[in-house]
Amino acid sequence: MPPRPVAPPERDNQSRASDAASGGEGKRAYVRRVFEQIAPTYDLLNHLLSLNIDRRWRRRAVAALGWEREPTGVYLDLCAGTLDVSATLARTEGFSGRVVAADFAEPMLRAGRRKTPTGIVWPVVADALRLPLRDSSIDGSIVAFGMRNLSVLDEGLREVRRVLRPGGRLIVLEFTTPRSPLVRAAYHTYFRHLLPMIGGMISGHRTAYAYLPESVAHFPGQAALAARMASAGFTNVRHEPLTFGIAAIHTGTR
Repeated sequence: MPPRPVAPPERDNQSRASDAASGGEGKRAYVRRVFEQIAPTYDLLNHLLSLNIDRRWRRRAVAALGWEREPTGVYLDLCAGTLDVSATLARTEGFSGRVVAADFAEPMLRAGRRKTPTGIVWPVVADALRLPLRDSSIDGSIVAFGMRNLSVLDEGLREVRRVLRPGGRLIVLEFTTPRSPLVRAAYHTYFRHLLPMIGGMISGHRTAYAYLPESVAHFPGQAALAARMASAGFTNVRHEPLTFGIAAIHTGTR
């Protein structure tokens, strides 16, 4: 009996990444495992692969949060990763509140602990679908590059709404697919070929950076995400494209 053909490693990695990006419990386990493994090189690769544009995007997201309405309030950095958003908000002039930084991959939180001022940011190991927070206990929330990693998007949106106080804002900063055919072609070439190669070489993880373009491809477009936010109960939902449409900021109010 002839041996069964073996899939090339690249294709196997791509298949696993695509399967995980499609959602469900398999995605939840895959995402947690991947981010636990790439935590040591996550910051380096984030800034390198985005040419540091991600820093500017995070500042825009923090500015959109409207924390000035309640500068002493409590804010949620959801899918906080290595605490870049938490650190940006905590160090913003005039901010005197607290930031709950929630992520289910503890090594990511640990990797970012030196960035944040003591006593202002509270890292919490928690699943975005089951937050250990009371109803209406948070003044605003940002999810930066984490919403597409949720195993059930609509459930995650409803959970954020549950913990927000009336009038509180949800800001979603996320990659998206550019509308311009020229930009989209360049974006897909970089995302599907160069980024996985560079990310895999530096991180030593074969599938993590193949998962990134797959997760973006499976994530709703800008108008569709806005509709999902509205369906979850958010009002005044709007979205703004960033940097030729390769990312976007969505805003919704509880």
